[in-house]
Amino acid sequence: MDITFGGERAKISNGGQDLSLSLDQYSGSGFQSKHEYLFGRFDMQLKLVPGNSAGTVTTFYLSSQGAGHDEIDFEFLGNTTGSPYTIHTNVYSKGKGDKEQQFHLWFDPTAAFHTYTIVWNAQRIIFLIDNIPVRVFNNHEAAGVPFPKSQPMRVYASLWNADDWATQGGRVKTDWTNAPFTSYYRKFNANADKVGPNSRSTSSVNDNQAWRTQGVDAAGRNRIRWVQNKHMIYNYCNDHKRFTNGLPVECKRSRFL
Repeated sequence: MDITFGGERAKISNGGQDLSLSLDQYSGSGFQSKHEYLFGRFDMQLKLVPGNSAGTVTTFYLSSQGAGHDEIDFEFLGNTTGSPYTIHTNVYSKGKGDKEQQFHLWFDPTAAFHTYTIVWNAQRIIFLIDNIPVRVFNNHEAAGVPFPKSQPMRVYASLWNADDWATQGGRVKTDWTNAPFTSYYRKFNANADKVGPNSRSTSSVNDNQAWRTQGVDAAGRNRIRWVQNKHMIYNYCNDHKRFTNGLPVECKRSRFL
């Protein structure tokens, strides 16, 4: 990983195994992977800002660069003490997103580390939390829906102030008397195909190659159903007010977006 902004607010420790990001009223902080990847499984353990985290956003995502970029997002929107974090997921292809799903968690993400995973292959994108699938975005290119599959992406993480929108629609602002705010990252693992000069897959023949064709089995579909029934708070595929000319094509094709 390379630290991208925030200077000493980003700290690497424990022999390069652990990383923390801090936010104060002057700046947030962030890091990115040294390598670019085209498909893979990406795991990161996170422990989020505790207490009154209103206005803060902690992120773990993949993104390409330039106009018409691709992006696969986990964002963690802070909240007032005792109120739940919102997990915000989105997929961009060729610069266009608008595919948001949001969830509350079934545990306290500030009390301990939990594993957040993005599986990205040519058929689908799967978002997992502690290996429980919470969302699937399938490749519906055949129906004219763009899918990220040709632009290499880096892994990014950041902690920043977004109190104009992050918490309760921007009504609750960041309380800087609680600064600095800190999120913790550890055990990043990319079982993935690196691209670029002198690159080779980080998936050796001995590694589990399941991510290349990974889907969701019957047990996984049951878990997704449970998450979406009990913990989902927003799904773009149900937002008829927003899509007045009809819901996006993929919304009619899959129950597990």
